Amino acid sequence: MLKPCVVFDLDGTLADTSGDLLKAANACFRGLGLDDLLHAPADSGIALRGARAMLATGFERAGWQDMAEVDRQYPVLLQAYATDIATLTEFYPGALAAVANLRQAGYVVSICTNKSEGLAVQLLAALGATEAFDALVGADTLPVCKPDPAPLWEAVDRAGGDRGRVCLIGDTLTDRTTAANADVPSVLVTFGPGGRDMAALDPAALLHDFADLPKLVARLIG
Repeated sequence: MLKPCVVFDLDGTLADTSGDLLKAANACFRGLGLDDLLHAPADSGIALRGARAMLATGFERAGWQDMAEVDRQYPVLLQAYATDIATLTEFYPGALAAVANLRQAGYVVSICTNKSEGLAVQLLAALGATEAFDALVGADTLPVCKPDPAPLWEAVDRAGGDRGRVCLIGDTLTDRTTAANADVPSVLVTFGPGGRDMAALDPAALLHDFADLPKLVARLIG
């Protein structure tokens, strides 16, 4: 029998990965003879928008004229990140406990992230959380990524979830749009870098504390 499914975004939702992402971007800048151009916590939100956003922001601050350097440095950043992926990363308080509680209550849980599948798998392994989730879909698992709903449905299907009882837990407009495109309820966390802006996105619910998630999910999808 298919089970109700809770799908989680990864960066900025389950874990604060911004420190290691910023560190990788600054390694690129230093390799070009520049200073560290991005700093936590002020730039944590930029980090969670992805590698190219970090590179573009840094180059703009440095007055760098050749923005084609963003594409050239993109694989350099990814390699730097993969080499040191979890030194500063940690799950948000109560995240793994909430995931475990959901599974014990009969839900399946999966991850749908716009991080590449390989890096997401590597990160979960580094954090000792591989077995905590029933499935994982990354940005390159399918030909499309969020906000296209296809990766969300893939995450549901791989976990053995019921497509009629799904909710998406995220932290960005991309997650909110993905849920809308799939016509499933979205829950946006308020403890990530963009937390103050989440209410304006009008999700089905806001999550202020992971301890509240099981009851919230039960209200939304049974």
